[in-house]
Amino acid sequence: MASKSERWGIVGGGILGMTLALRLAKKGKQVTLFESSDRLGGLADAWQLGDIVWDRHYHVTLLSDTHLRSLLKELGLEHDMQWVETKTGFYNDGKLYSISNAIEFLRFFPLNLIDKLRFAFTIIYGSKIKDWKKLEKISVSEWLTRWSGKHTFEKIWLPLLRSKLGENYKKASASFIWAIIARLYAARRTGLKKELFGYLSGGYNRIFERFAEVLLELNVSIRLNQKIINVESFETNNGTVTNVELENGSYEEFDRLVLTVPAPVAAKVCSGLSEDEIRRLNDIEYQGIICASVLLKKPLSKFYVTNITDTWVPFTGVIEMTTLVDRAQFRGHTLVYLPKYVVPNDPAFELSDRELEEKFITALVHMYPRFERSDVLCFQVSRVRHVLAIATLNYSEKLPAIKTSIPNVFILNSAHIFNGTLNVNETIQLAENIIPSMIL
Repeated sequence: MASKSERWGIVGGGILGMTLALRLAKKGKQVTLFESSDRLGGLADAWQLGDIVWDRHYHVTLLSDTHLRSLLKELGLEHDMQWVETKTGFYNDGKLYSISNAIEFLRFFPLNLIDKLRFAFTIIYGSKIKDWKKLEKISVSEWLTRWSGKHTFEKIWLPLLRSKLGENYKKASASFIWAIIARLYAARRTGLKKELFGYLSGGYNRIFERFAEVLLELNVSIRLNQKIINVESFETNNGTVTNVELENGSYEEFDRLVLTVPAPVAAKVCSGLSEDEIRRLNDIEYQGIICASVLLKKPLSKFYVTNITDTWVPFTGVIEMTTLVDRAQFRGHTLVYLPKYVVPNDPAFELSDRELEEKFITALVHMYPRFERSDVLCFQVSRVRHVLAIATLNYSEKLPAIKTSIPNVFILNSAHIFNGTLNVNETIQLAENIIPSMIL
């Protein structure tokens, strides 16, 4: 049995690393949390946008997100959640449609009645599938074409897949779309009539400020601006010690270490991994994101999410946060996210904020007749090369083990969410589920 005074190091101060730190500290471990940036939160962190502070990327909480809601309750924040029913839009062939309910969907022009019924059946059927592993053995395009038909796949599903995965959709298994359907229908499976979306006043900045306070109360050492460049283990008279080398030239020693960084980064910094482990880590294919946060004088539409199937649009969706969040949170202004999902080496990463602003704002002018360039108050871009691990064929069988061949070193990241989709709730669940096996 491991000693309660064990020294644990956690590399990565996102929601996964913070949750691991919380659970380990509550079990009496000495925990040090390393984060390479100047703030906690990882992909869910907040930033300054004009004269407000809000999330750097868009997030939504569902009523069915029980792990996130339980954590918020533990942090004393759950009672402040606001729950709102939102609307969904669809931009197709230069027109904006509302598909926020069954009647609107049946009126959706781009599909005939048979196509609409097959599309709806695909979603309902997918929501009832329990054995997701069998879906890993069939491509997402083949599965969707089988159930929705070729026309519906080409008209609706294919543009949506490309918006999230680009041409990598050809490599994705059907478990990718199943995970999305399963999350959206989770509340309905537990008896709720409809799914409401939630937000916390102050956004994730408030969550992480409180989270940090709790960690400090549990004597977790939080080390910001600390980049790890090498990890190795060696034997001493007192057992195995894991040595962590920092970019500033200093060293730290731990009894156990967990790296929550993306797989390619972990493969690079961990000395002593086997060739098979390195290959498996580097074989994980990621999608990156270029996400613009745009602060506007007035709203664009009534839709929280507008899905886009027109390929000329340079972003892959419009998320109008202020259809969910009270505009008072943004001093009466409107906050819109414009995400573009790309491969990690996409040339678009080299475009400047000004170049992206010209492309994105020009598109908005064409999409929304009432929108004017003078409505833009602030335009900022977040670029992340490793966001979403693509669920390729037989994905779960190809993943490297969490416990590495380096003694007492674990690699755990969002790529290990192999039967879900990347979101805060699934990330917390991943941390909660793995703790028992780590501390044995």
